[in-house]
Amino acid sequence: MNLIFVGPPGAGKGTIAAKIAAELSIPHISTGDIFRQNIREQTELGKKVKQILDSGELVPDELTIDLVSDRLSHSDAQAGWILDGFPRTETQAEALDEFARVDEVVFFRIDDEEVVKRLGGRRVHPASGRTYHIEFDPPKEPGFDDETGEPLIRREDDEPDAIRHRLEVYRKETAPVVDYYQRDGRLVEVDAAQPIEGVFEDLRAIVEEVQNR
Repeated sequence: MNLIFVGPPGAGKGTIAAKIAAELSIPHISTGDIFRQNIREQTELGKKVKQILDSGELVPDELTIDLVSDRLSHSDAQAGWILDGFPRTETQAEALDEFARVDEVVFFRIDDEEVVKRLGGRRVHPASGRTYHIEFDPPKEPGFDDETGEPLIRREDDEPDAIRHRLEVYRKETAPVVDYYQRDGRLVEVDAAQPIEGVFEDLRAIVEEVQNR
């Protein structure tokens, strides 16, 4: 089963993708993971990505497409996969259709203020990367890491203005991708603002429907 998850930052795509992927025994693949793996393994594609990222530029469509195509050819992805963060552009979506079958595209619908609430409440322990949320997953002592007792921080990109900017960029980039899959009937929506258990059950129902086709 080949699935694509699309939606704004803070919609919970990564959390749900990990749970569904574990149930189906298929990989959850994000472009960030692909970039890091190729850089770590010093592949030819990884060297190109590192050079681009080090210069502060965005990885172009052509190189991103090559990296995803290569990743989907690995043995662990032959029974299926969940893509998270790809495709980001209509060009990438069209290219993906040339080398892979897409069974369903799941759009995580959530309004901006809920995203700001979710991401704005995130707190991080800088040294370890441990993450908390002041409402949904608070530390034992407000403002301090459970394990070390050191202060937690709010990352700059989790400030409300930064979050709203990220949402604007997301809409500009991803709206054409949503339209692309909606036109040919491959897009389904889930209410990502509901509790995570509800989102997970909705995804299970979608998976079951795809399996029964």
